[in-house]
Amino acid sequence: MTENYILTLTAKDRVGLVAAVTGFLAEHDGFILDSQQYADLEQERFFMRVQFQGAGEKFPSGVRELNQKFGPIGTQYALNWTLVSDAVKPNIVIAVSKGSHCLNDLLHRWKTGGLPVNIAGVVSNHESLRDLTEWHDVPFHYLPVMADNRAEQEQAILDVMDQEQADYLVLARYMQILSDDLSTKLAGRCINIHHSFLPGFKGAKPYHRAHERGVKLIGATAHFVSADLDEGPIIEQAVERVDHRASVEDMIRIGRDIEAQVLAKAVKWAGEHRILLNGTRTVVFR
Repeated sequence: MTENYILTLTAKDRVGLVAAVTGFLAEHDGFILDSQQYADLEQERFFMRVQFQGAGEKFPSGVRELNQKFGPIGTQYALNWTLVSDAVKPNIVIAVSKGSHCLNDLLHRWKTGGLPVNIAGVVSNHESLRDLTEWHDVPFHYLPVMADNRAEQEQAILDVMDQEQADYLVLARYMQILSDDLSTKLAGRCINIHHSFLPGFKGAKPYHRAHERGVKLIGATAHFVSADLDEGPIIEQAVERVDHRASVEDMIRIGRDIEAQVLAKAVKWAGEHRILLNGTRTVVFR
């Protein structure tokens, strides 16, 4: 099976960027399978994702040689870029508390080949989801957290990520607020799912509060975590319409389904290198 490669880049926008990338691939017998680009005229930033494969004798022998040969272009155009083989799946660690719906959905999609990532471990401040996790042959790390051990517990999460060489930490209804220090260390590498269109209905019992307000749309938001609570760059959102007949239990059931679907999309796109940061926003090449 032919190996495919993914190049992603961001840079200050300027004439010749696309020509430089496509010219490099043509010169080295690279066959483009998919190419997407976006120019943010307000910020004068350029974003690009190219998926390609080798199609001739001049094509480099692997990802290391590709990176070496592309390096001068990256330097010339001051690119922030990555070039990887799509055969190597990003490692993720999932953080959970007691709610199982997002974790169960991610584990099932992963086991059935629906997520282009490797779930390397699950960390939790409760034991509740150990059996579910280990049933899928995934290591479970019980890391209880209290007011006097928060710093040590967060360091333990980082230790697990280092041990598993994790590219991302995915908060699958992890009911703890990360410290500013941890949020900063994981900037652009920590994905959270929030039970509404941000910033609505933060805090405890969001569906009870939504029911009290008579909302007509239930939503969920996947976003990168930042030091500003629930204000990080948004990756994906979805909604479903409800009406006056919906009980709190109905809203919880509908909301959980949306949360699982939205988080799965965000994780899938991260695994496929489709998400690029653009300041407080994201560019998602679907």
